[in-house]
Amino acid sequence: MNDPDIRVLLYPLLLGGVYVDELPTGTTRADVVHITEQFMHGYELKGDQDTLQRVARQLPCYSQAYDFVTFVITEKHLPKLLPQLPEWVGVLVASEAGLTLHRPARYNATVERPAVAGLLRVTEIKQYLLARGLPGVSTLRRRDILSFLRTTKLVPLSDLAHFVRRQLMGRLEERLLMRAERKAERERLARIRRKRPRR
Repeated sequence: MNDPDIRVLLYPLLLGGVYVDELPTGTTRADVVHITEQFMHGYELKGDQDTLQRVARQLPCYSQAYDFVTFVITEKHLPKLLPQLPEWVGVLVASEAGLTLHRPARYNATVERPAVAGLLRVTEIKQYLLARGLPGVSTLRRRDILSFLRTTKLVPLSDLAHFVRRQLMGRLEERLLMRAERKAERERLARIRRKRPRR
């Protein structure tokens, strides 16, 4: 089984909220992130053709950003992957018969403000900070803002995370609109090509 096969099995389990494919997270991308008003759950997929070489880099990025993390893997990866994962990381095993729960994801207590804010565009982070009455942030660069969030006591993690979840969920309409616009443009170009006289 490979990535597309696993996604087909996973998507129906993600009830409520929205899910986002390939969400940039730190220095990597989470394969699927399930976002609701209450939590963000990052999923990393490892099919038969994948290796586990990037797990050591992916795991810190996910653990700093997501309330829950689950690896969805095929049976062949189980022996080598389990020793690399903290106990709170969930594991689902994918096979032709479906997804089997090896162990559930538990709440992650290592989430950090800069990583959560880093899921947004810099303009969105500035909007949030300005709304909280923190002047001077409009001129800061992304790196400076994330550094500020690392040390400040003025921004509660729970409040920031709620804002980030709402922003990411709100982008669903934006993504659907962009998808519709791209489709309309493709159809327009196809009509033009059909109308051109053949030489």
